[in-house]
Amino acid sequence: MARTVTLRLDDGTYEELREAAKAERRPLSNLIETAALARVRDQQFVDEAEMIDILGNEALVRRLGAGSRDARRRRGRLVG
Repeated sequence: MARTVTLRLDDGTYEELREAAKAERRPLSNLIETAALARVRDQQFVDEAEMIDILGNEALVRRLGAGSRDARRRRGRLVG
């Protein structure tokens, strides 16, 4: 089900987004939605090159595995 969200934008930001949506021939709400999702996904997931670097670092992989096991066993403490 679609949800309605109220968003406050200053006039300059609104015009910039409106023009971008118009240039792409799509609704402003769709432009904002897809841009927000892309940003969130970019922040939450690593790209293929980053994953190759991570998996290539054996010491890091061991530490991540140990941390994962500790978390499943509820050992250690959360550091914020």
